[in-house]
Order: sequence, then C-alpha cells, then structure tokens
Amino acid sequence: MEKTKIIAGGGLVLNDAGALLMIFRRGKWDLPKGKLDAGETILACAVREVKEETGLKDVEHGELIGITYHEYFDPYLKEEVIKESHWYAMRARGEQQLLPQTEEDITEIKWVSGEELEACLENSYPNVVEIIKKADL
Repeated sequence: MEKTKIIAGGGLVLNDAGALLMIFRRGKWDLPKGKLDAGETILACAVREVKEETGLKDVEHGELIGITYHEYFDPYLKEEVIKESHWYAMRARGEQQLLPQTEEDITEIKWVSGEELEACLENSYPNVVEIIKKADL
C-alpha cells in the first residue's frame, strides 16, 4: 500500500549577520516548516509557516534550495506517511522579536552560525543537515 504523502514548505532564514534561524522542537534542532493548506502555493506555505512558528513579521523569500523526504508516523492520520518538504532561502532584516509557537511544541528559537550551527546539527534530523549543507551557508 502506498504511503500518504504530505507536502510541506519551510525556510532557511538568514539574518543580516548571515546567521541561520533554528528552532528546538521535541528534543531536536529543526528548521521552521509546515503543511501546505488547500489552495495555497508552496512558496506562500513556506513563508506563512516560518512566520507562524518563529514570530517573524518581515520575511523576504528567495529561491527554492531543494526538496527533502522523510517518513514518520502521523498521530492525526494514525499511519506512516512521507513528508515532502520544499525549502526556500529566506532573509529576516533588522531586529525582529522571535516568538516560539508553543502549540507546535517549539520551545526555543535562535540564530546560529559557525561552531554553534555545527553543534545544533549534531542534534538534528538527517534531512535538515542535508538541506543546510546543500544551501552551503
């Protein structure tokens, strides 16, 4: 039987200093992303999800960086699914307040670069590490 495919959009958001925005959810460092709503473009989804999960108000989007796939058990559908995540380059200009979307189990958000980024990637998901390395930040 074919697994249900869930389409999601997310962003690799950089600030003016070139640091990457990462979120901490369910014990792992992750990137903001979420499910595509009916009638929504994948780019609009990616920007909306970044804003909802991080509290950023002003986000500029760039090019599609790539698409990743991973399988997991969806507690709402009660089945194994495949998530297809479309990742876009994004920029957040100026000083903006970060506000973790706690109802999505996000407990921390921070801008990381260099050694701190490497440390976060040691406690992240393989597809997140893959897309960050592909983006060559």
